[in-house]
Amino acid sequence: MTTTARHIPVMLDEVLQALAPKDGETYVDATFGNGGYSEAILGAANCRVIAIDRDPSVLPRVNELKALYGDRFDFKAGTFGEISSLIDENVNGVVFDIGVSSMQLDDGFRGFSFAKEATLDMRMSMNGVSAKDIVNSFDEEELADLIYNYGEEKKSRQIAKKIIQHREEKEIETTTELAQIIYEVMPKRFGQIDPATRTFQALRIAVNDELKQLEDGLFGASCLLEGDGRLVVVDFHSLEDRIVKNFFAANGAKKVHRSKYKTQTEDMIDDKAFGFVSKVILPSDDECRHNPRARSAKLRYAIKRKDEQQ
Repeated sequence: MTTTARHIPVMLDEVLQALAPKDGETYVDATFGNGGYSEAILGAANCRVIAIDRDPSVLPRVNELKALYGDRFDFKAGTFGEISSLIDENVNGVVFDIGVSSMQLDDGFRGFSFAKEATLDMRMSMNGVSAKDIVNSFDEEELADLIYNYGEEKKSRQIAKKIIQHREEKEIETTTELAQIIYEVMPKRFGQIDPATRTFQALRIAVNDELKQLEDGLFGASCLLEGDGRLVVVDFHSLEDRIVKNFFAANGAKKVHRSKYKTQTEDMIDDKAFGFVSKVILPSDDECRHNPRARSAKLRYAIKRKDEQQ
């Protein structure tokens, strides 16, 4: 991997503004991918960055940043859900970019995209149960529930039934095979979202245990943050965003009604972890025009209370 033809991460300017890197501080890029956030943070201040990723294919890019930034950059192999066990120090900020990376989508052999023929894989870590294993082993009800719960696909029952029918003839092996089965239930129509999108999303989430990883990662990151530390999350679909929104709401300082009968000296501040939680921030129209992946992105961030340092 070289410094040319680099992917620009979604909402980079907004992420840097929310994270506000400062000299001498330490930040975590919990979803390293192609290193766009890590490199931008390192360039924004004379700080340290610790990056996390489960995908072994990122190692050439990791080595590139280590050569450029030396001790200012460190890397931990693992999932972002393991953040609290991978990192043994308090940090000043953590950023998450949730979901499949452009690098993984662009590598047709990884089996993430229905637009490129490949073995049905979708494993970010390149080990464990694959999408092919799930498609060919789950029963009809299990498949339907998975596609509905993780893909929010209204025709999950019909798709699951069609998968079982094809499976009786031969094992479903490739991305394009599965996509064609889905098109039998929902034909492609010009100008509309590809009918395979939600089913492929569901399989990817299940294969990589993404929602549980997100829940664990948010909790672990909040525990690692110093007082005034910032937790920044970019997500791309409603299931992820609901988890992030609910986590910040549950752990953010609530607006407390001040009774006219109470004195100003009485303590009116609750003990929630975050003293500030942002409203949702959306990408600019210009970014959406130049980067289609940004269209569904949402950014939320929170700042930890000084008196809640772990």
